[in-house]
Amino acid sequence: MRILIASSEVYPYSKSGGLADMVCALAKFLARAGHQVGLVTPLYGGIRERFPDIKRFDWRLMLPMGDELVEGQVWIRSLPDGLNIYFIDNPSFYGRAELYGRHTGDYPDNAKRFLFLCKSVVNLARYLPWQPEVLHVHDWHTALTAPLVFNERTRGGWTDSPPVCCTLHNLAYQGIFPAEEFALTNLPSDYFRPNGMEYYGKMNCLKAGIVYSDLITTVSRRYALEATTEQFGCGLDGVLSEKREVFVGIVNGVDYEEWTTESNPYLRYSFDSHNLRGKESIKRGLQEEMRLPARANVPLFGSIGRLAEQKGVDILLGSLEEMLSADMQFVLLGSGSRDFERAFRKLALRHPSKCAIKIGFDTGLSHRIEAGCDFFLMPSRFEPCGLNQMYSLRYGTIPIVRITGGLDDCVIDMVEDPENANGIKFAQYSIQAQSQAIRKALILYNEKELLDVMRQNGMAMDFSWKRTASEYLLYYRQLLSNVGKR
Repeated sequence: MRILIASSEVYPYSKSGGLADMVCALAKFLARAGHQVGLVTPLYGGIRERFPDIKRFDWRLMLPMGDELVEGQVWIRSLPDGLNIYFIDNPSFYGRAELYGRHTGDYPDNAKRFLFLCKSVVNLARYLPWQPEVLHVHDWHTALTAPLVFNERTRGGWTDSPPVCCTLHNLAYQGIFPAEEFALTNLPSDYFRPNGMEYYGKMNCLKAGIVYSDLITTVSRRYALEATTEQFGCGLDGVLSEKREVFVGIVNGVDYEEWTTESNPYLRYSFDSHNLRGKESIKRGLQEEMRLPARANVPLFGSIGRLAEQKGVDILLGSLEEMLSADMQFVLLGSGSRDFERAFRKLALRHPSKCAIKIGFDTGLSHRIEAGCDFFLMPSRFEPCGLNQMYSLRYGTIPIVRITGGLDDCVIDMVEDPENANGIKFAQYSIQAQSQAIRKALILYNEKELLDVMRQNGMAMDFSWKRTASEYLLYYRQLLSNVGKR
């Protein structure tokens, strides 16, 4: 199968979050499975310097953007497994210090920057010699590709255009811009209507992707259900409900070549589900690294991620204020809201032998927290997929999660299935519910046989990208089977 994927960020070239990891892994595993895969992304500043094997592609872009023509170039990096990365080059759009904006806010021309990316994707999809059979776009930054393809298909003579799959990673980010930005699309005016791209008088890029795509996916089964409700739909629940027949949830995968308990460059010791001595040694090393007392018999809780309300940081803080009076330790790696950062620092100052905080991001430390902790806390207000609970399971660390999105899909509580339980879940979004879940963990920690069984259950779970890529291929094939029915 011939597949063209588009994303505003792709690891290791650019990254602000899990989107970059997901797109990279999906493309890599599809290519390894023998499919022809192209991946389109912007050529941000510094990429060519870090990857000198990127070559200029014989492809010139001259694309209409409202009343002007905007020029661009394409660069390519061909990987050994057959994956080709196409980088869209326009220094005025992408040669900036940050991907989407500065700390003061988004770049004011983001509509133009990413619409140029979308038009570049359509140009490649239509004219590349290898003729992609499926076009897969991600989040609002590339979602406008869908109406552009639809217009070329219905009014521009591109009758054999590829079906478009649009993946929603987080409905909270939709790419909403003033109505006058619609002129940049060069689409007929009837696309800007309530059952099209218009959203309360503005242009909504993600809504456009939903309305005009042939298939919509999101990153977990439960989030696909939640997204059609007023509570979680972020204003797009009605549109998604109308597209329910072509809206599915596929749980993201984990790259087990990186997240491995054996021969991991970030871990000094290896371990597996039948021999956890290495995990115990990693725990001791983590305690020393974070300047906590190196105690083998104290339960160590961890958390990694953005310090934002979405992640349940408010109830986590409130719960720790109460629960650190118990015999437990807690480590955190993350950054985000300055208020939350200050609050965690103050918590660590009040409990120096029980709480350790590192503000920022550290790849090696994230592996050591996942592997060295006994429990991992994820009390998210909402979580389309989440990856840390999957990392925790593979590393034999019991996830403690709120029942939402991908957390519910991945974690099995004792109440649900005692034989296959691998974590602790709670439903109510409250400090009290989080504290009660921690109390359950403290009891579980002293039930060593049950703790080991739950660890083994978690480590046996398969969230590999091979499985996830197979699900996408199934839906791609369904799309192709429907092409002749247009």
